[in-house]
Amino acid sequence: MKITGFRPLIITKDPESVIKTFEDLGFERRHTKKDIEGGANVGFVMKDANDNRVVVASADNMPQDLTGISMNVDNFQEAYDFFIGKGFINPRGEGRVTDTSSSRATMLVAPSGFAVTIAEHLKNRE
Repeated sequence: MKITGFRPLIITKDPESVIKTFEDLGFERRHTKKDIEGGANVGFVMKDANDNRVVVASADNMPQDLTGISMNVDNFQEAYDFFIGKGFINPRGEGRVTDTSSSRATMLVAPSGFAVTIAEHLKNRE
């Protein structure tokens, strides 16, 4: 498994306020993904002039903001199996993933509680 991207992830009920904070720090929206979970959630990749990036994702069912890691990989199943083997759990249910028009992804939670979202982008598939 090759990691092709690695950045902070903020999941929130109020993405616009988080985005505004990062815009005030000099970040710009670079990519918006709208077809997550049938359109119920939206992800925003932001980037600043120094190539620092952060992902902000909406989730209506969050009791509070959650921070974690967004990790792009070249082989989703290999990454999934690796993290499951280390004791991570899929809070949505074993094997449940989000397939969109451009990626396959899911969040996994470590035994200590931190979250990692892994994603394989279809454009990277051969």
